[in-house]
Amino acid sequence: METYCSAREFLARANPERPGCLVLDVELPGLSGLELQRELFRAESHIPIIFLTGHGDIPMSVRAIKAGAFEFLTKPFDPEDLLDAVQEGLLTREYGGTRTSDSSLHSDEIVGASNAYRKLLKQIEMVAPTDSTVLIQGETGTGKELIAREIHKMSRRKEQALVRVNCASIPKELYESEFFGHVRGSFTGAIKDRVGRFEAAHGGTLFLDEIGEIPIDLQSKLLRALQEKQYERVGDERTRRADVRIVAATNRDLKGEVAAGRFREDLYYRLNVFPVQAAPLRERRDDIPLLAKYFVEMLTRELKCLKPRLTEAGVARLQDYDWPGNIRELRNVIERAIIVARGKALEFDIPSAAGAPVAASPAYGIVEAAPLEFLTEPEIQRRERENMLIVLRKADWKIRGIDGAAELLGVKPTTLISRIKKMGLKREDGGQLG
Repeated sequence: METYCSAREFLARANPERPGCLVLDVELPGLSGLELQRELFRAESHIPIIFLTGHGDIPMSVRAIKAGAFEFLTKPFDPEDLLDAVQEGLLTREYGGTRTSDSSLHSDEIVGASNAYRKLLKQIEMVAPTDSTVLIQGETGTGKELIAREIHKMSRRKEQALVRVNCASIPKELYESEFFGHVRGSFTGAIKDRVGRFEAAHGGTLFLDEIGEIPIDLQSKLLRALQEKQYERVGDERTRRADVRIVAATNRDLKGEVAAGRFREDLYYRLNVFPVQAAPLRERRDDIPLLAKYFVEMLTRELKCLKPRLTEAGVARLQDYDWPGNIRELRNVIERAIIVARGKALEFDIPSAAGAPVAASPAYGIVEAAPLEFLTEPEIQRRERENMLIVLRKADWKIRGIDGAAELLGVKPTTLISRIKKMGLKREDGGQLG
């Protein structure tokens, strides 16, 4: 850790390397904290900044947050809150929160820093300005709708509507009416004219979600609208022009569906002009820390509850899990943890990476956990002591901060110090706790 008496002293420092996090007072002699923030922004030196402020300086701090500051704390503040803020700032920096030379690759809703994330944004950046049809494929919960929204937002049609159709939720007899609309009296129950989704999306983007669920005998009518860019409402002879950009998504293997005779080959090739693959979360483990931080901040606001601490041990646990439900499952797990945490450290209710061994029941084939051997109280205490020593040595007896023993164990430093004293643990070299 380095300290400086003023903003100008910091700017004139001999070591030009960017720090992982910067703690600033709003009021500084000479150059103020806000002015230093602006200097760093102009120099594209994107450092997580934490402002310390008195009650009278809160409006200035709010402006600093809007200008990109990471956090601000009002004096007097709890030292634990400052440590937590610094830790989160370091996590943000470590896991890709700062800009790279390819700073144009950024999305407010699609969060990440991994190679898979960057490849996805490059694909979006390439195809969005065109009117080409896009087919997004990926498992359930991988954010296919977010990708479709990003494509629309970066397209020349962004001022027009983005209309979503969930193809899996439409009754078979209403597909044609849902897509193209109908006129009054065209069938039983058609008591007035109805605009279809193609007409509602005129000039904009039509997002066909779960496109693989359309019955094969109805796919020809959709194919005609895509090929000829025109359609008729049910019961109407007037042909209308379909000025829409198509983005489709599916969690099915459409090539396999074509081979099985459940999806038209000509429709598949009409849709598969520019394929985009949404990677599952287990292939984007490097993005989990940023996603977790994003969801913690967003859900804390939505739930109107105390902001909990996201620890390094908690992040490591999230990265060890395979996430069969992908990003949607991650969000749900974090939301549940926030509710339970009540502003304290987050603990995640997910299976461990190395689960208990299982055995199949010969009678019914039911999988059951193998019985665990119990431990006596002295054995529990001995193992806890051994584990504590392992962690302390790994952290070089450093208690607080990033990579400290408290962080590794997922407990507060004060709690850990109390346990160390209770167990009578001391450094082998006679040194002090860090």
